Amino acid sequence: MGHKVGYVHRPHRGSMGYWHRKRAKRQYPRVNWKEVSGVTGGVGFAAYKAGMSHAIIIDNRKNTPTKNKPIFWPVTILEAPPLKIIGLRFYKDTPYGKKTISQILTKKFDKNLKRKIKQSKKDSKKFEDITDYDDIRLIVQTQPNLIKLKKTPEVFEVGLGGTIEEKKEYAKEALDKEIRISEIFKEGMQIDINGVTKGKGTQGSVKRHGVGIRSHKSEKTKRGAGTLGSNWSKVSWRVPQFGQMGYHTRTEFNKLILKIGNKPEEVNPKGGFKGYGIIKKDYVVLKGSVMGPRKRLIILRFPVRINKKTPKIAPQIKYLSLKSSQGCRK
Repeated sequence: MGHKVGYVHRPHRGSMGYWHRKRAKRQYPRVNWKEVSGVTGGVGFAAYKAGMSHAIIIDNRKNTPTKNKPIFWPVTILEAPPLKIIGLRFYKDTPYGKKTISQILTKKFDKNLKRKIKQSKKDSKKFEDITDYDDIRLIVQTQPNLIKLKKTPEVFEVGLGGTIEEKKEYAKEALDKEIRISEIFKEGMQIDINGVTKGKGTQGSVKRHGVGIRSHKSEKTKRGAGTLGSNWSKVSWRVPQFGQMGYHTRTEFNKLILKIGNKPEEVNPKGGFKGYGIIKKDYVVLKGSVMGPRKRLIILRFPVRINKKTPKIAPQIKYLSLKSSQGCRK
């Protein structure tokens, strides 16, 4: 049997893969860094969301009707100023996961970071004093002052790739150095992006979960679930109800890098990005959309489950729109 006349298929919008739906603890995510083989150095970076545009690219995918033809793609531009390595953290594998055994911190702290950096008695002063560890990670800080975005930088961990000996050799020379996005990612790569979505506050079940609006003769309410279940002493978590919507930590897999550059005039629209301004440092162009509002920090990492059907070479960009979104006539 086919669909009924006038029937609209609207599945449950709120995924049950996330529970419970609470606000994120901070504006940038905590990332689960996976082991990456065949890569030496950092396996992640961070960038600020500037805005969106559209591009005309030459499709280089196999077995598509538009192969070798120009097609339209929406793109997101992120600004990625250099990251500064301010510390090293050492981990030991235990039956309950990784446990921090020590860390080394730089002596040249940013004046806006004194409250964020917590030193403990476990901290070491020399690399040689730390033994018997299974993993090393970098402690990095962003530099938003370089792009005049804000004063206080963010601090987070970045995983290292390679064997433990390769990590050790890289970490010995890494403290107080800067890393750029072009040193970690290349054009045509697939990456995973981690961020915090736009906050929408408390919303009802219609907007939050896609519950259908009932007829005007329905009992009690129109914009709600028909029943909360048979057991009134306890309501199941599967019942769509009102609550927090947005401002959640989320991960999106296999985003394609179309371009990485250090010439902002190639991507800056006339009048700058709405709500952000002009890009001043390195940038990265990703296919599609990115979670979160403008100016929010997005953490990029190496993919955990790469799509093998996607070509490893970035498609040629024939046109990238630089038209103003603010009514600028120039």
